[in-house]
Amino acid sequence: MKFCSECGRSVIRTIPEGDTRERYVCPHCGTVHYQNPRIVAGCVAEYQDSILLCKRAIEPRSGFWTVPAGFMELDETVAEAAARETLEEAEAHVEMGALIAVVDVLQARQVHVFFAGILPVPEFGAGAESLATALFTPDEIPWQDIAFPSVRIALEQFLLNRKNGRQDLRLCTAPGRPVG
Repeated sequence: MKFCSECGRSVIRTIPEGDTRERYVCPHCGTVHYQNPRIVAGCVAEYQDSILLCKRAIEPRSGFWTVPAGFMELDETVAEAAARETLEEAEAHVEMGALIAVVDVLQARQVHVFFAGILPVPEFGAGAESLATALFTPDEIPWQDIAFPSVRIALEQFLLNRKNGRQDLRLCTAPGRPVG
């Protein structure tokens, strides 16, 4: 960040009074510019015994498989964001289920939140951000071509929950280089 969004003047990095972290601060108008992680919402959608995956058409990781997921918008809940992303990326309507994974992705400054979901009918297609969509049984999941560690974590938790007949939530940090 170089300029204040309130007054347009140059900002500096400093620890504001009463704070414990260095932040961008405008010395002219005093605005403190907080930077917080972005929320990504996704859905592990199941039809009978198969899971809906999308092959990414965009970077990062174009050509790799993922569950439908994307950035949460203002004025929607996390579950609404996951359902919207499933419709946008996989042209599929889902019934949202339990929260199954919350993954801190420090290197990307994001938090990934995944729900289980039911695909009531096998109607889906490739949205604008997908090259292809397909249903995979657990044995068919292309694990070596999964786009992100957080997606692998969500898929593993979904399958573990299904195997154990539970709705456990996994909280973890994705592997990778931490920021700092």
